[in-house]
Amino acid sequence: MNAVPLPVPDAWLPNAARLDRPDTLVRSEPFPFLVAHGLLAEEAREALDHDFPRYPGAGFFPYDEADCGPAVVALIARLTTPEFAGRIGQLLGIEDLGRYPTLVTLCRSLNRRHGTIHTDSRSKVATALLYLNPQWPDTSDGCLRFLARGDDIEALIAPELKPLYGEFAVFKRTECSFHGHLPYEGERRVIQIAWVVSEEAKARKTQRGRTSRLLKRLFGAIDRRLGARRDKNAAHRD
Repeated sequence: MNAVPLPVPDAWLPNAARLDRPDTLVRSEPFPFLVAHGLLAEEAREALDHDFPRYPGAGFFPYDEADCGPAVVALIARLTTPEFAGRIGQLLGIEDLGRYPTLVTLCRSLNRRHGTIHTDSRSKVATALLYLNPQWPDTSDGCLRFLARGDDIEALIAPELKPLYGEFAVFKRTECSFHGHLPYEGERRVIQIAWVVSEEAKARKTQRGRTSRLLKRLFGAIDRRLGARRDKNAAHRD
C-alpha cells in the first residue's frame, strides 16, 4: 500500500478496559472464551477501512506492514502488546499470555471452503479475532460460532457473532475449542492474533501462510470451485 505513516490518536486504539464492559461475555466451559463488543472507536472506522489491505485472493495472509496503511499498523501494534494480552489471559485463565510470540494474519475475503469446524493447532495458546466489516447481510452465513461438538455447526454454546466493525472474540485453544461458521463467499474483514508456543512455531506458520498466499494467487479459481459444495458440518485440522 506504501502509505505515508501518520500519527494515529491513542483514543482511536483499543485498550484493555474495553474488555471489561458489562456486555462482554466470558465463559470457562466447555473451553475458555470471551466475546466483546465495541472494541474500536467509531472515529477510527474511516481510517481502518482505507488502510486495510486489498489482498488479491481469499483467506488469511501473514501480516506485512507494507500491505497496510498506518491506522491498521497502529491497531495491530496495540493488539499485540503484553499489556493487552495480559488482560485477555486474566479473563481466560492463561498465566502471562503476553510472554508468548504473536502471529498476526489478516483476511479481507473468503470463499465457501473456509470456516469449517476446527479447534486450532496445539502450537496455539489462544486466538483473537477482531472484525471490521462495515455491514453484514441478513444471514447467519459467515458468522463466528463457538461449538460444543466438532461435527455439528448448529451446536452453539453462545450466540453467533456477526463479523461487524469492532466485534471481538478470543478463545483458549483446547482439545474441544471447536469453532467455525456456515459457508460464505465475499468480503469478511478480520485481524487474527494468535499467541503461539514458540518462535519456531511462529516461523513455521508464517512460511506456510506465505506459500499459501502464492498458491492462492495461482489457483484461486480452483480454490473457489473446491469449496463451492462443502458440507456445512465439514471439519478440518488447523
